[in-house]
Amino acid sequence: MQRRRLTPARYRAITAGALAVLCLIVLTGVLVRLTGSGLGCDDWPECNSKNLIDVSSKHAAIEQVNRLLTGLVSIGVIAAVLGAVLREPRRRDLTLLSVGLVLGVIGQIVLGGITVLVDLHPAAVQGHFLLSMVLVANAVVLHLRARLPDDRGHARRATDRSHRAHAWAVLAATATTLVLGTIVTGAGPHAGDEDVQRYGIAIPDAVRAHSIAVWVSVALVALLGYRVRNAREARARLERPLTAWIFVAIAQGAVGYIQYFSDVPAPLVFVHVAGATALWAVTVWIVVALTTDPAPARVSPAAAGSLGEALDERGALVDHG
Repeated sequence: MQRRRLTPARYRAITAGALAVLCLIVLTGVLVRLTGSGLGCDDWPECNSKNLIDVSSKHAAIEQVNRLLTGLVSIGVIAAVLGAVLREPRRRDLTLLSVGLVLGVIGQIVLGGITVLVDLHPAAVQGHFLLSMVLVANAVVLHLRARLPDDRGHARRATDRSHRAHAWAVLAATATTLVLGTIVTGAGPHAGDEDVQRYGIAIPDAVRAHSIAVWVSVALVALLGYRVRNAREARARLERPLTAWIFVAIAQGAVGYIQYFSDVPAPLVFVHVAGATALWAVTVWIVVALTTDPAPARVSPAAAGSLGEALDERGALVDHG
């Protein structure tokens, strides 16, 4: 019996779906915390000692919806792995990245259970969110690489090494901003439940450190844009992700300052976390745009005509000359 094959275009749709559900579950997790439903189910994997599934209260129902979405995420990442196996031609980089998604989701399930069992300790909640960001980064890289042509024999690396190092510096600064943001959350009012432990850190101090990291990230991105202004290939690759980064960062800054000076209302916190997720995804896009190795992978004859499919439209990751 002949094995069914999957076209690169269909596989790209699968990777886009996996990225979407991974972002979605980040947002539903935020809703659990903002509605005080973090201990709506006080056990794991059962909701409580009496019921596997319990929607008898608002908090329990919200927490159950978030847990059930893990099933949708699992389907998405498993589809990414199966698609990588069935894709024609099969590529090792896509297979490894899709397997990384599965391992990350397994880690999230385990860490989610630990978070409930330790009564939403802020370190566990922080780790749960940061692992989500690792998964989002993995999914972004998978999707962008799935958009690369399979035969890249005519592509060339045309970006300066210092530009690539600069992109990694932007990623490091943005990651630091995320970590410090989770510390603000761990010290702030929206803990997921009224009686859970918080970090013993003054909120103004945590916010100040977070803000400094934000401004460092903004300065690095502005400097990167200035440095590539005369580098044709790098500028073309970065035009779209840099524009997106600046747009999201401006919106994030506005929301961040408004929520701080308005006693951190829950709706603005939700918007801020959604923006943080988007900013992180775009930051990963910047790194991929400058650092993806265009050396050809092992290619089957079926890929001979795929060179015309490039990652971007203007901000290309490859150059066909």
